[in-house]
Amino acid sequence: MVHLDQGARTSSRLALAVSLARKHQARLIGVFGQLSPSQKVGLVSNWPTPEYTAAAQASKAAFESATAGLPQVEWHDINRGSEGELVRRVTDQARHADLVILGQGDEDAKSYVPEDLAEEIILNSGRPVLILPYAGNFTEVARRPLVAWSDVREAARALNDALPLMEGCNKAIVMSFAPHAEDARAACENVVRHLALHGIVGESKAMLVTELGIMDSLLNQAADLGTDLLVMGAHGPNGLPFMSRGAGTRYILRHMTVPVLMSN
Repeated sequence: MVHLDQGARTSSRLALAVSLARKHQARLIGVFGQLSPSQKVGLVSNWPTPEYTAAAQASKAAFESATAGLPQVEWHDINRGSEGELVRRVTDQARHADLVILGQGDEDAKSYVPEDLAEEIILNSGRPVLILPYAGNFTEVARRPLVAWSDVREAARALNDALPLMEGCNKAIVMSFAPHAEDARAACENVVRHLALHGIVGESKAMLVTELGIMDSLLNQAADLGTDLLVMGAHGPNGLPFMSRGAGTRYILRHMTVPVLMSN
């Protein structure tokens, strides 16, 4: 499932969604939904507004053009302009998909979707969510994946949700952060063995916790390694009492520069 709106990055999300649907011979669901400006109070209030209707029609036409030749496609209009209704209905649609593709929030996107849309879908849909950065073009992902690993449920869920995407990749780097290198290395090597059972070549990379911070270190490593997909659990326990649950997830969502697959 891919979320669609009038934002400048919609075409990038749609292009990747079409590429993945074609590669995996999957059904592709396009879901159009965006915020609507507040209407003036009067005796008669009409919904949808002419502006919303025109945007929805343009979205449908673009979706049909991009998906021509795919055997199974669907396009749906959320047909609601409020934040709460938009989030709820996108979440409902997401629950019927194997993968949800959303965009990273930015100044352009704020006018079309709630700022916390991605986080809400990750937390409430029960589905893996692939978020694309607001800059860069990504017609494929997971050729050079980086798995952020820790021994928690959310990381295990994200790893296994990402297996279909990582199939046939060049090599998956499994990275873990710990105060002691041997602890991080042992955790990574277990994951590498698990990947091997799925025909995926993995390499462990143990990292020590530094003053730079785990999330900044993770993003730096993703850039240095030429990663095209970061795989990580969302809203898991971080073991750091001074960080609220979900702080790391929100930090990545704000500062990501590569596609990120998150599962909760």
